[in-house]
Amino acid sequence: MSLWKWLSSKLTGKPPRRDVSRLESEDEDQVSEAVDVSGGPLKPDHRRRALRDRRLLPKAQPPVRFGKKKRLMSKAEAQRLFGASMRTRNRTLRDLLPDVEQLTRYGLPVWKTEEELATALGLTQRQLWFFALHREKERAAHYVTFAIPKRGGGERHIMAPKRRLKALQRKLLGLLVEKLPVHEAAHGFRKGRSIKSGAALHVGKKLVLKVDLKDFFPTVTFPRVRGLLIAYGYGYPVATALALLMTESVRQPVEVEGKLYHVPVGPRHSVQGAPTSPGLSNALVLRMDRRLTGLARKFGFVYTRYADDLAFSGDHDHKTGWGLLQRARRIIAEEGFAVHPDKTVLMGSGRRQSVTGVVVNRTLGRSRQQRRRLRAALHRRRQAEARLRGQLAFLWMLNPAQASALWPEEWKKPQS
Repeated sequence: MSLWKWLSSKLTGKPPRRDVSRLESEDEDQVSEAVDVSGGPLKPDHRRRALRDRRLLPKAQPPVRFGKKKRLMSKAEAQRLFGASMRTRNRTLRDLLPDVEQLTRYGLPVWKTEEELATALGLTQRQLWFFALHREKERAAHYVTFAIPKRGGGERHIMAPKRRLKALQRKLLGLLVEKLPVHEAAHGFRKGRSIKSGAALHVGKKLVLKVDLKDFFPTVTFPRVRGLLIAYGYGYPVATALALLMTESVRQPVEVEGKLYHVPVGPRHSVQGAPTSPGLSNALVLRMDRRLTGLARKFGFVYTRYADDLAFSGDHDHKTGWGLLQRARRIIAEEGFAVHPDKTVLMGSGRRQSVTGVVVNRTLGRSRQQRRRLRAALHRRRQAEARLRGQLAFLWMLNPAQASALWPEEWKKPQS
């Protein structure tokens, strides 16, 4: 900027115009962002108001003044707000204040600042920042990663939070996550709902369509969790801190100069192993559940969901079922999820129909093969028990005192 332009801006109080002649055409809007400060709806047809933190709004260049400038926030707060964990490109989000009326409507706890959130969790503000911080390299990770075998082969990777973080997540589960709105079609990880309640609605139907979502928990990413909490009324700093507490990246151990670091190799997301993940996923797919319920009703079907297992059933032919599947795929994709191609099954009444592992052809139950295995296991147990009874009876004949010390309480002792 020339000296004349700088002096004129100081004297007139008008900000200088930025030269954008060398910028690409698609980048011109980045230097002329406009922020709505009216406090109206954040999005059309939404009730959440866009209340702004005026300390963070773009300001015109003030006239020349002497003396110290008024401090708008503390150094620690500034470092937090402008640090990597709070960074976002979305101007419409990063200066949002809480909408208390919106939080009250949904019966959610009113946390206006991170300090209030820390107090609710029994932490100091610095302790909260320790857990709610995204580091590009961790010396001591907050999660332990291990693998368990899948029923159909392969491994499922579980990221379990360590003791202190898990305790915080359990608090958040009761204070916040369990109060988030969830659709009636959801039967997983809810009080009073189970595999049985979800499968019971599909008993005796002519056609059952089973759909599985691919990479369900990794699709519940940190930005989606933060956006969900903002939509329900939380301000940007609190929503970001909550999302950081309930998500994590897959990390790779890397040794540099003899020191071990845990480096993120993917985006932060809701992980299997965290107490808050199931409830968050239920809340995040509320709109998808609504759309799929409406679609199922339009086709004359019933819809339920247990985590990432979606089920539709109705008294229709396969042609109608395939039509429903194509429409459902489109809705699922629009909601940011993907259908697992190998786990999509259309089952007629002439074959075994199962929903979340429960057979629903005529009544709720297990398959014939599973019942046979259970019957064989019970038979082996009875045989083993009979042998034990015989050996204990022989010992009783030889030495009743020794046999009495070993005799199970639920077994009737022989007469002396």
